[in-house]
Amino acid sequence: MKVFAAVARSSEQPFAIEECELVRPSAGEVGVKVHACGICHTDSAARLQHLPVPFPQTLGHEGSGVVEEVGSEVTSLVPGDHVIMTFGSCGRCESCASARPAYCDDFLAINIAGKRDGGAPLRQNGLPIGQHFFSQAAFSTHAIANPRNLVKVDPSLPLELLAPLGCGIQTGMGTVLNVLKPAPGTGIAVFGVGAVGMSAIIAARIVGCGPIIAVDLVHERLEAARSFGATHVIDGRSADVALQIKAITGKGAHFSIDTTGHPPVITEATNCLRKLGVGAHLAAPPRGTQYCIPSHVLSGAGLTWRGVVEGDSDIQTFIPEMVRYYRTGQLPLDRMVTTYPLASINQAIADSESGKVLKAVLVMP
Repeated sequence: MKVFAAVARSSEQPFAIEECELVRPSAGEVGVKVHACGICHTDSAARLQHLPVPFPQTLGHEGSGVVEEVGSEVTSLVPGDHVIMTFGSCGRCESCASARPAYCDDFLAINIAGKRDGGAPLRQNGLPIGQHFFSQAAFSTHAIANPRNLVKVDPSLPLELLAPLGCGIQTGMGTVLNVLKPAPGTGIAVFGVGAVGMSAIIAARIVGCGPIIAVDLVHERLEAARSFGATHVIDGRSADVALQIKAITGKGAHFSIDTTGHPPVITEATNCLRKLGVGAHLAAPPRGTQYCIPSHVLSGAGLTWRGVVEGDSDIQTFIPEMVRYYRTGQLPLDRMVTTYPLASINQAIADSESGKVLKAVLVMP
């Protein structure tokens, strides 16, 4: 099949929309006509080689669309089903068997290295275009996916709004709802309030946290955080962020979430915690990044550091839960998402990185 895809050929070059060929799905795969795909920081990290992906490459891992073809072994989906695409997993390891696919033994091989029997599904003149990024490579008009990374949704719902549930929003909301599980009235500080951090704030409001503190460098994001549920906002350029949080909370936050991966921010996110506090770390920083916290801060206060991948989500239950929050108005996706045509992918990335938009979503032609 002839398709159009956004292809990255180096870290320095912008994405280019190129005609490619897409293979047909194998017996255990699904062919999806992509309707929309969110832009996530992980896509930029891959293009900048913070994640080891080869060039040329088609990225995109927050796809949504309509099933067009299913392989002979697929029984859970049929053509015409509307689906959200999310991360891939093996389905066989201990983590997958315990409904924690984000910690699949083959997570990096499947999602970052793009492992797929048969190789890359996208080709040009017989040569592969990248790999099978996150089992979808959805910066394309069509994609090959696996039933394990597809979640069926009501066809009456807008796919361009649901697309980001596949990664960024489930990471932020899942960190709060699946990992930290804060009690009502507990204090939480969120460092970095892009789409992931804002989703964490929304989840904290849903469960009744208080205070909810947003920390960021972009004034517009801080103002938006107030409208999404933050009770207090702090400019991240302040020299005393942790002290401000302790002044707001009394003894410090019960929980902190870092979405930036920057070591100085990790320090503030740790120092702002009260005794027995829990810090969650969600970012994928450049390889070799190390965090350094004095032992007396960590052990003396009984703190917990917790890495989180994809919000610890069991996708077949948590993505429908987020859809329910959208239906009830608790997850205002329409206020988070700004759509762009696929041809404007480079502008969408620039607007995301500058903070001009909260969540950029590409809509396919």
